[in-house]
Amino acid sequence: MTVTPFPGADVASAPVFDIEKVLAGIDQMAAQRPVAAQIVSVANSDDTDAKALARILASDVALASRVMKLANSAYFGMRGRVTSLQFAVTVVGFTTVRTMATVALTDLDDESRLPENFWGVTTSLALGASILAPKFGERPQDSLCLGLLAQMGAALLHHNDPDGYTEIITAHPTYPGRRSAETRRYGINSLRLTSVALEQWGFPVAMTTPLKEVDDHQSMDGALLRAAFEVASRLTLEDYEDIPITRITCGRLREDDLVPVLDQVRSDAAELRRAMLGDSAADDPDANPDEWVV
Repeated sequence: MTVTPFPGADVASAPVFDIEKVLAGIDQMAAQRPVAAQIVSVANSDDTDAKALARILASDVALASRVMKLANSAYFGMRGRVTSLQFAVTVVGFTTVRTMATVALTDLDDESRLPENFWGVTTSLALGASILAPKFGERPQDSLCLGLLAQMGAALLHHNDPDGYTEIITAHPTYPGRRSAETRRYGINSLRLTSVALEQWGFPVAMTTPLKEVDDHQSMDGALLRAAFEVASRLTLEDYEDIPITRITCGRLREDDLVPVLDQVRSDAAELRRAMLGDSAADDPDANPDEWVV
């Protein structure tokens, strides 16, 4: 599917955006990250159990290190107690392992290829969605994964049009405004692009639907993700004018609900970022495969 800029866009500078070409480029990356590609493929299979997934994961030390670090993080309440990959897979869950493999497969762990402060926003999104999930009847771990992958489309747009996408970020600091600008320039916004990619890789509808509904303020399906973007905006954007949380969550949240959420995201974001990017001290046992039991 090829999409073109909306009428009124600067056609001379706006590229024709070929989604299939972009996704095919990711498939080509899979040849360089075969373990991550295999995990994305098999993690949702009924025939895959924690032991089998751990065996596959053990073949990619960098990715396995990140799963071990996340399993031992404060988020899961198991600090220092997870010493085997199989247990780590059980602790974080198959969807989280698959999400982390997708991050590796799409080069989201290479900050040199990403928009500025990509992971500052992403960790805030993920933690905000996870903490607020029960108020929307969602599972925290699934919502964490939604937040971690939501910005993948932005990374893909930036990778394929770095100068143009940087201009969009500069001109449109808020996320709804940015998505409108993305649609004008590329014919698709970043969250829609994320949903297309996740659908192609067989991710569940429950993860792709919020990405499509986020800009419909009457839709409860997009309410949790809208709330997570509001949390991320308040924490990462300078001079941001808060949007009343009741308005964008169909009345599900009040301002008082956000106060502890903002505090917890501030507290936990750095550790989640380290786990996702593999930043670790030399003496971190979670990053040392010699200390693991597969």
